Amino acid sequence: MSIFKDMLKQGETLFKNEVALDPEWVPKLLPFRDNQQFRIAACIKPLLQDRNGKNCIVYGAPGIGKTAATKWVLRDLEENTDDIHPIYVNCWQKNTTYKIFVEICEQLGYRFTQNKNTEELFKVIQNIVNKKKAVFVFDETDKVQDLDFLYSILNDIMKKTIILITNYETWFSSMEARIKSRLMPERIEFKEYSKKETHEILKQRTGYAFVTGCWEKDALELISEKTSIAKDIRAGLFLLREAGLAAEEESSRKITKKHAEKAIKKIPEFNTKNPENLTKEAKTVLELIKENKETKIGDLYKIYQEKNGKGTYKTFQRRIEQLAKGGFINTKKDIGGKEGTTTIVSEKNRSLEEF
Repeated sequence: MSIFKDMLKQGETLFKNEVALDPEWVPKLLPFRDNQQFRIAACIKPLLQDRNGKNCIVYGAPGIGKTAATKWVLRDLEENTDDIHPIYVNCWQKNTTYKIFVEICEQLGYRFTQNKNTEELFKVIQNIVNKKKAVFVFDETDKVQDLDFLYSILNDIMKKTIILITNYETWFSSMEARIKSRLMPERIEFKEYSKKETHEILKQRTGYAFVTGCWEKDALELISEKTSIAKDIRAGLFLLREAGLAAEEESSRKITKKHAEKAIKKIPEFNTKNPENLTKEAKTVLELIKENKETKIGDLYKIYQEKNGKGTYKTFQRRIEQLAKGGFINTKKDIGGKEGTTTIVSEKNRSLEEF
């Protein structure tokens, strides 16, 4: 028996298409979301008949296929017609009306956005889109700072479907009446994947991402089990990649349970930042959030002051934004409530760090 039999030769790799492990990558077949995809497509269908489409709000916990399912429908639409503009905007990155309009202009092929104000940008969008039809997808809409973009599209774009994706079912109820009355969306819920479904999804991704036959059964089962506990497919994709890299480091042609266990130890890297790298002040604020569940940022700041916090409200706001961007906490906008627009702060959903 040769000790070199199972070792990768120089230049060999276990990865067939590593991009397939990216959360933004959309597979040709998206399992277990047929019903939701059909309902999203049904909202768009009137546009194919040259009528105005229906709007919908897609909601559910993070990492359970909302974005992937919606992008799959957009891709299918794009492959079947040139008469509808498919537009996707992530509102975490583009969180103001101006930024959203710049992004839409660029997706429509209009590049001369510099020195144009918000109203001028929308006129460009209106002129282009109203010659055809459009599907507007706004992902993570609970992160927007204002909803003026939505009001403009509802009022002045003739034939469209608007799809809003959010982690929070209650977000829509806090929306201004002037927008709610015009939007009238169908609600499409995404529920968490079962343990069996999680395993099948990850098994499918290994088929796209890795060379055939390199995954040992117990290694994939372990990663599937941990992903099911985390209730976040993105975490499973992270583990698949790390296990593959661990196997390659050992020049192994097989990804074994040992490599899966090694990947699981790297889970702190799944967050953008490690909590241990936070400043003392940031750690204090993070502990405060853990103690107070879902709390308005203003109320949280009062508690912070009562505990002898020395920072100003602006500094406190920046600290909250940094923790949110780092993946430590969740924030959502409560728009148009009794106290106007405010931010609700809560502890991050259960993650793989609890293994």
